[in-house]
Amino acid sequence: MPKIPSDATGALTRRSLLGLSALALVAPLAACGDDSSSAQSESNVLRLWHYEQQDGALSKAWDAAIAEFKATHPNVKVEFERKTFDQIQQNAGMILNSDKAPDVMEYNKGNATTGLLAKQGLLTDLTDMVKRHGWDQKISQRASVTARYDAKGEMGGDKWYGVPNYGEFVLAYYNDSLFKKYGVTKPTNLDSFEAALAKFKAAGITPLANAGNDHPASHWLYLLTLAKANDTWVDNYQFYKGKVDFHGPELTWAVNTYKDWLDKGYFDKKDVGLKGSDMVEQFVSQKRPIMVGGNWWFGSLTTDIKNFDWTVAPYPGSQKTLGSGGNHWIIPTKAKNKKLAEEFIDITMSDKIQKIIGEAGSVPLAIKPSGITNPKAGQLIEAFNTYQSNNGLAFYPDWPAAGYYDTWVSATQNLINGAKPETVLDQLAGPYEKSVAGRR
Repeated sequence: MPKIPSDATGALTRRSLLGLSALALVAPLAACGDDSSSAQSESNVLRLWHYEQQDGALSKAWDAAIAEFKATHPNVKVEFERKTFDQIQQNAGMILNSDKAPDVMEYNKGNATTGLLAKQGLLTDLTDMVKRHGWDQKISQRASVTARYDAKGEMGGDKWYGVPNYGEFVLAYYNDSLFKKYGVTKPTNLDSFEAALAKFKAAGITPLANAGNDHPASHWLYLLTLAKANDTWVDNYQFYKGKVDFHGPELTWAVNTYKDWLDKGYFDKKDVGLKGSDMVEQFVSQKRPIMVGGNWWFGSLTTDIKNFDWTVAPYPGSQKTLGSGGNHWIIPTKAKNKKLAEEFIDITMSDKIQKIIGEAGSVPLAIKPSGITNPKAGQLIEAFNTYQSNNGLAFYPDWPAAGYYDTWVSATQNLINGAKPETVLDQLAGPYEKSVAGRR
């Protein structure tokens, strides 16, 4: 399982979970009219790149958006190329600084990706476009943080350089059949969540799926931190707006609670070496009745689970969760047809395309759950909107510092292996405080 989630300094993203292989460039989709390069002038060509896996939820949506664009622009030829994530990640700066730049392209959010290219002048400022179409009214301020950058290329600024169409977040997955079998009440807050854990453990069942050698365990540690964190703490931690005390009540409560749950057997210490896919298998095989993980697992679960009932809901122990807007569309400064790119992005924000995103199992940013007919997908979107409407998206723990993902994984593994909470907190503090010092 690749490292996830991404940090703002350019680590891998959740897109890696889609299993992208080192594909060669896919031939452009069939376009209207003569395919010869001399048949149409460049003013009637839309060049579009994205890196979504074929048949994935977002690829289906973008296919439909391309079809809609063709139907509404019969005299425009669409030249689509499906790249891999790594192709775009590794070569974006060089490509966008050349005459080979596409008109519109999916790109990774973050300070070292979109932020860096914006600072270098390679991306079009989309602020006026966003306001003209009202996209800023469809996307919450929290979900748009990773689309907006300041003059330093740091996210959360006042200028839009990307337009996200979907969101991502961490939520709870429940095996309803096991809850019913053991007479466990579905939790609604932290107390009832811990009561459910205790009841399952008393029945001889380890309640929580986990994976120590991957993002899930460290996600848990940050999620527990968020149970005690307010908006100010999150902004201080993520955006360096104020000092963060790593031995303060937020992180101290998190590591102590994590240790307590380990000691009580709510987590299995043997999970220290597992990967994210192992955690999912624990849930699918009904070995663990509760999994708290990203919505990126949702699609595979709808396919893999065939013999028990399950639901999703916001994690009840916190008003905040890990999450953000997804990766987004950008328009290169050297794009030849920015107006066509704008019109394509507008199609992806339409109810029709947003509905496809939702029905296929992802999280659309611009449609309500009532517009989705798939009941489980509706639960997923409703859970996301609960966080989005309450300023509850608190990003990811590794975003603030370069290489911080590995620190969080290692620190959590050490906690699972018996390290003292104070030692774990010191381990987390080191790279963060070094990063802060480097910004002065």
